[in-house]
Parts: sequence; structure tokens; C-alpha cells
Amino acid sequence: MSIQEPVMLGQDGAGADGCRPTLLTAPMDEGQAETLAKVFKALGDPVRLRLLSMIASRAGGEVCVCDLTPAFGLSQPTISHHLKLLKQAGLIDSERRGTWVYYRPLPRMTDRLAAILTRPAEPESAGAVS
Repeated sequence: MSIQEPVMLGQDGAGADGCRPTLLTAPMDEGQAETLAKVFKALGDPVRLRLLSMIASRAGGEVCVCDLTPAFGLSQPTISHHLKLLKQAGLIDSERRGTWVYYRPLPRMTDRLAAILTRPAEPESAGAVS
């Protein structure tokens, strides 16, 4: 199997050759690595990680900044700064409506991130090393 071919997974999460899948199925080029590094840098702060989680899990797909700020012991300008960094990383988008700004996740990036980070759970017995 060439390194560029996608890994096909069985029901147990193992690849066709019996090996566990790697984090990625193909190496990243320089541009992809730079983009993803910006995303991970943006998510490297617990406040930003929580903000993204709150935005992405919101019913209706968007949330007003006025609903985000009270969840933190931080000022509104500080929350806005964190949201700006998430937006610059391509994780969220915003729309101003009157005096309020509404945020929504950008599925192309959040789905890409989820695909990289999500892999099948290993069976309980697979944790032991022989």
C-alpha cells in the first residue's frame, strides 16, 4: 500500500492489513501544515477551545456574543479578542446585527479538524502492550 492511499477500516477500527490507522492517511504539504498549525495555536487556549465548543454545539448553528460573555469571568473585549483569533484561524465566522455580533462555526474547517482528531476507539483489551 502506498502512503498516499486512504486506509480502509474494518469494524474493529483496524486497517485492512490489521494495523491501527495513523492519525493521518497521507503526509501534509507545507501549506496544509501551516494552516493546521494556526488552527491548533488558536485552540491552544482553554477559553478559545470552550468558545468554539459553545458555538459549534449551539442549536440553530449560531450564538450571540452577548450569550457567550457571561459564561466566562472575562470582559467583553477579552472575549471578542479570543473570538477574533478563532475567526482568523478559519474556525468561525461572524455577522453583525445591530449592536450584536453572531458567531457560527465554519464546517469546512471544523469537519476537517474532527476528521484528523477522530479515530475509532480501541477495544479495552487493545490497551495492553505485549
